Order: sequence, then structure tokens, then C-alpha cells
Amino acid sequence: MNKRVVMISAGASGIGLAMAKAFMANDYAVHICDASPAAVEQFQRDYPSASASVTDVSSVEQVDRLFDEIESRYGRLDVLINNAGIAGPTARVGDILPEEWDKTIAVDLNGVFYCTRRAAALLRDSKGSIINISSSAGLFGYPLRSPYVAAKWGVIGLTKTWAMEMGPDGVRVNAICPGSVSGPRIDGVIEREAANMGVSPEDIRDTYLRQTSLRTFVDAEDIAAMALFLCSDAGSKISGQALSVDGHTESLSQSS
Repeated sequence: MNKRVVMISAGASGIGLAMAKAFMANDYAVHICDASPAAVEQFQRDYPSASASVTDVSSVEQVDRLFDEIESRYGRLDVLINNAGIAGPTARVGDILPEEWDKTIAVDLNGVFYCTRRAAALLRDSKGSIINISSSAGLFGYPLRSPYVAAKWGVIGLTKTWAMEMGPDGVRVNAICPGSVSGPRIDGVIEREAANMGVSPEDIRDTYLRQTSLRTFVDAEDIAAMALFLCSDAGSKISGQALSVDGHTESLSQSS
């Protein structure tokens, strides 16, 4: 087939769905995976030209089946977008349960490795591109979010390492660091943080807004636009970068 192929983890909703729609609109063959069977079923109904798999990226076995399917269906891969992630607990470090830590790292960091490990050979063949979705939390300290921060800093370290490792083969690797993205996920984070701190969700939302120069949340479509740019000819000399799309985050401290 002549179309370039992109695989997007957690592509059935939120940022992942916005990216899937953007790449479809730009004539890519799109394969998404998602841990939610219901979300995958809905995606396949809404976008029959794309393909999808139910996959928990924290499982090596499920990721292996995912890439076996991609190789069988398409025989190539041009772009890997490691988007899958969970928010993890909102608590002081002494109150975080080890199993909460392990689950967050398993999805947000191990899943990035598992997918990239399988995609590497295909991307070398196509001289393709990897985009890892990190976070502004990968650039700042972030009180009450230790596992999430550890994973997102780790993603940036992997991005820079893989850019060096795979660059001689023509593969580019970048990270996008979204700030607070409008939608149900950030609403849930705000509610949990407000409950933990004993303040109103409106107070927390106002603090989040004041932490950025533009005093705004970003939209999923803003992240999709950056992903498209990085995979385009215009972004062909960009690699090893952690690029913020966040309205210029100044701090993630609650004292901001």
C-alpha cells in the first residue's frame, strides 16, 4: 500500500482520538489501540476506514499481539505515537500505595518501551518517526503526583536516548508535553486534587489557569496539530526534542 501508516495508543478518545482524526484527514492509514473494548467498538463504528485493537500497553503479550496484527495487516509502520497514559493517584508520597505507583509506571512508562521495542525495526525500514506524549509534568516538579511525574520525566529521557540511538537509521524521536488539556480527564484530576487539599474544584482550576502565561487550557486538537507537524516534511530535521504545547507553563506548584 502507498499510504503511510500511523499507530496511536489510547487512540479511541481524548488526545488520541483527536490525533487519529487529524492523521486520517491527512491521508494516513490509521491503526489505534485502546484498553477499553467499548471505546474500540465505538471507534470502529465511527471510523470504518481505520483499524483498531483492544490492547493494554502495560502487557508485553498484548503489545506483541498488537504489532503482529499491524505487520500482518499493513506490512509497514511510518509513525508510532505513544499516547497511552493514566493520571495515577493524587496524594502525598507517604500516602501513595505501592500498587498505585506500579500501575502508573506500568502504563505510562513501561507501555512506551513495550510499543517502541516492537516498532523499532519497522520504523527503521520506513525511516519513520516516534512521538511520545509526555506532559508539562515531565518538565516541572508536581506536588501530589509522584508516579505520574516519574513516568513523564522518564518518557523525555527515553525520547532523547532513542533519538540518539535511532537517528543514524533516519528515525526521528520527539516528545510533546501538553499542559492541562480541556476535557473529562483534567476535570477528574482537579476534583481529586481539590478533595485532597480541602478546597473547591473552582479554586484548583483557577490555580491551574494562573500557572500558564496564556491563562488557558489547551485543546486536544492543539496536540494533534503538533504531532502532524513533527511527522511532516516541515519537521524533518527535528529530533530529540521535548516540545511544550501548554500556553507556557510557568510552574506546577500550588503556590503559583
